[in-house]
Amino acid sequence: MMNTTYLLGVDLGTSSTKAALYTADGRLVAEAVAEVPLYYPKPGVVEQENEDFYRTAAQTIRQCVQESGIDPRQIASLAFDSQMAGVGAIDENYQAATRFDSWLDMRCQPYIEYIDAHFGEQVTRLTGCPPTCDHGPKILWWKEERPQEYGRIAKFLMPSAYVAGRMAGLSADEAFIDYTFLHFTALSDAQNGTWSDELCTDLGIDQAKLPRIVEPWHVVGEVTEQAAAEFGLAPGTLIAAGCGDTAANALGAGVVRPGMLFDVAGTASVLAASTDTYFADVENRALLTMRSVIPGLWNPLAYIGGGGQALRWFRDHFFNTLHGELQGWTYDLYDRMIDLAAQVPPGSEGLFFSPHLGGRICPATPEMRGAWIGFSWSHQQAHFARSILESIAYEYAYYLRILRQAVPNLALTETRAIGGGARNNVWNQIKADVLGVPYQRLQRTEFGSWGSAMIAGKAAGIFDDLAEVAARHAQPADEPLQPDTAVYALYQPLVARHITLQAALRDFFVH
Repeated sequence: MMNTTYLLGVDLGTSSTKAALYTADGRLVAEAVAEVPLYYPKPGVVEQENEDFYRTAAQTIRQCVQESGIDPRQIASLAFDSQMAGVGAIDENYQAATRFDSWLDMRCQPYIEYIDAHFGEQVTRLTGCPPTCDHGPKILWWKEERPQEYGRIAKFLMPSAYVAGRMAGLSADEAFIDYTFLHFTALSDAQNGTWSDELCTDLGIDQAKLPRIVEPWHVVGEVTEQAAAEFGLAPGTLIAAGCGDTAANALGAGVVRPGMLFDVAGTASVLAASTDTYFADVENRALLTMRSVIPGLWNPLAYIGGGGQALRWFRDHFFNTLHGELQGWTYDLYDRMIDLAAQVPPGSEGLFFSPHLGGRICPATPEMRGAWIGFSWSHQQAHFARSILESIAYEYAYYLRILRQAVPNLALTETRAIGGGARNNVWNQIKADVLGVPYQRLQRTEFGSWGSAMIAGKAAGIFDDLAEVAARHAQPADEPLQPDTAVYALYQPLVARHITLQAALRDFFVH
């Protein structure tokens, strides 16, 4: 109907771009996905073309509009979210000055070590994030290793800002970054929402090459005539600044009140909290504190680089799929494997697993690898599977111990779980029992694009209170899983042993 108002949210991910068209009341009308290439020109180098983000955004938005059959003039506004730790660059004409330096690219490792050795405490204290593979070390790499290209760079920016700025015909001076990315810059005063003169001076970074900092719903411009033709949109459609993908997912899942937790149970396993208190994990260097889209809220988070991937690795290489076929199993092997794990007592009868097969991320210990400790003749496949599930929960418990010490008055109320792993309630129950926090699945399956669409709605004046809108639309799929108090008590000494084990493994692999 012509009087219906629509919003566009677009997620610019590492391997794909996803666009989704929503009505203002949150109903999904159309969605489209396009693959985004990754380039590996030499070992350790992972790059992407900034133009691929623009091209796939145009492709998916155009497909959504065409499939929906709506008049493009009914779209009030759009916003992008994007991957957060990599960095792109533009020249004076808002054209790509370099390839996008992916968060998977480790060329900047010597500069991470340099920053950590000389300015690690300042970076952690001011940005909320310890030195890691993110904007600051990458910018230093370009400055020191590619001085000619560095000289041509007018601004460093994110994929979301590259696409939005091109669509709006912005000048380089109008380039922007929203405040949800600031913890990953190594150059910000995140608490005040500004660039840090101290860190820029210490690291020798020219502040003129950094974009202006804006709110996610700030209107950065309107769709130009040229972009309208490329994207299938109406000229003059409002474009909001958008935000980082993790922030968009948290907003889409309704994580908008202090005390809520957010579990992204995917290839990586991410646990984020919501608090109205900023803190920097200077002592442990494990938690990263991201500014929430919601003003006054912060999302301390940490993650296991291959949490869900470790379970898939075990399934592919050790779980007996042939036996499953002979027995006529008709449901997913993940479910079968986890159902078998449910038959094993809590604690896996003394078996512990370390899930850091490709190195530990939080705290950064790239030398670490996976390990099983404590297995005996009596342990079977189900024990090994359960120990993987429990190891993710134990790591989450380690993150929450740091959080509770830093914010002792924070009452943890519930965990919102999304991602493939969230579909299985056996794993959700294990996490609830280890953490002592109820676990809740949601009806909605797409969160990032809806979070971006809500931001677009606020930019257009359709929404006023984003927290209220997000909470209203994040409806539960079923009753929350409550922690079993007896099992929680049983797990606490095992969590302590897991933390001790991780420290020992760190010493083993590092030395």
